[in-house]
Amino acid sequence: MIVTAYIALGSNRGDRRQHLDRALQELRDSGVAVVTVSDYYETEPVGGPPGQRPYLNAVAELHTGLDPVDLLHVLLDTERRLGRVRRKRHGPRTIDLDLLLYGDLVRDQPDPIVPHPRMHERTFVLEPLVEIAPDAVHPRLGRTAAELLDDLNQASRPSSYHTSQPGAEMAGRRIASSLTQRRYHARPADRELAGLRALVTGSTSGIGRAIALELAAGGAAVLVHGRHLGPASEVTDQIRKLNVPTGPILADLSVPEECDRLVRTAWGEGLDIWINNAGADTLTGAAAHWPFARKLEELLTVDLRATILLSRDIGKRMKKAGGGVIVNMGWDQAETGMEGDSGQLFAAAKGAVMAFSKSLALSLAPEVRVNCLAPGWIKTAWGERASEVWQERVLRETPLQRWGTPMDVARVARWLVSPAASFITGQVIRVDGGAVR
Repeated sequence: MIVTAYIALGSNRGDRRQHLDRALQELRDSGVAVVTVSDYYETEPVGGPPGQRPYLNAVAELHTGLDPVDLLHVLLDTERRLGRVRRKRHGPRTIDLDLLLYGDLVRDQPDPIVPHPRMHERTFVLEPLVEIAPDAVHPRLGRTAAELLDDLNQASRPSSYHTSQPGAEMAGRRIASSLTQRRYHARPADRELAGLRALVTGSTSGIGRAIALELAAGGAAVLVHGRHLGPASEVTDQIRKLNVPTGPILADLSVPEECDRLVRTAWGEGLDIWINNAGADTLTGAAAHWPFARKLEELLTVDLRATILLSRDIGKRMKKAGGGVIVNMGWDQAETGMEGDSGQLFAAAKGAVMAFSKSLALSLAPEVRVNCLAPGWIKTAWGERASEVWQERVLRETPLQRWGTPMDVARVARWLVSPAASFITGQVIRVDGGAVR
């Protein structure tokens, strides 16, 4: 016999949206039919240790032939596969799956108790349930989900933007648990990063600027990093036009203490995406005339040391929080070699970044994904002024016979940090028009 059941989903660690998406897919893969899913709602946590991030919550309608005990085991197995660890009551979690209703069953023995004993006291459960099944009946109380939500709203104060503590549902009245809710509508394909927070180092120009704008176009909130407020503010102004949160954050990555401060300042309520794009420019301006040793020191300091320090710091925080994505920036010819001083300099720095990224991916798995982009001939500031000889060389060495653009790299970065790439980690991905020699 096929039974209609309803479950609640919640996450407040790591990539919350991805955890909900993955949980639903895991249930489908387990043979449970996921018929309808509500929008995702953002709510403040109820009780538990202070400083937790808000939750994303949803309710899903299932059709299943499993009995309630077996269905609960499927839910618990799904939680374990997604990294749920039960340490503290009401503590942060990568995923929480609760069985709310199982047909019209009333079951008082634990594991599971059905209906869920507190579902009628929780706005963050009733609102998404009413969205998909307003007429679903609570078999013990004999009231529909819509009626229970109306009861709860009437019992709470008119402006009850607060969070109740466990046990606050005192006799004689119910207190709405979390009314500061922001609704995340079903994510359209062109806003697949909605609800995620990102930082892109060196995002005031070139590839970094293109990545920051592309992530914002995907719906992510993006922090813009640079060394000077003017250029950083210009990029944040552009991002605001895309209707996502943003802000500038300044730091000199040649100074280890500044790297530490950048992570601490940016982390705030947590980050889901960190892209280490910043690099020393030794090809243009006065730096182009520096001696080899000084160029090497600059590249090792900014491109390599800062990438390592930032990745390790943010990686530890993301792993503890339950999820995240890090993308570093390599160079395609670090693998194949290029003659001359610049070839040796960039191969040393970027080759090390690429090797480091693979090891970091192993260290941070399974919670955090780490990958590395290896751009080829990308027309940034140096490419714009390159001589005719170099212009011809780029076309000759690139099978697609054109320069790459910052947007070419940005589009790959956007995909790589999205849920679509959730099985990709420890990889170096070349963005070079087929230059595979």
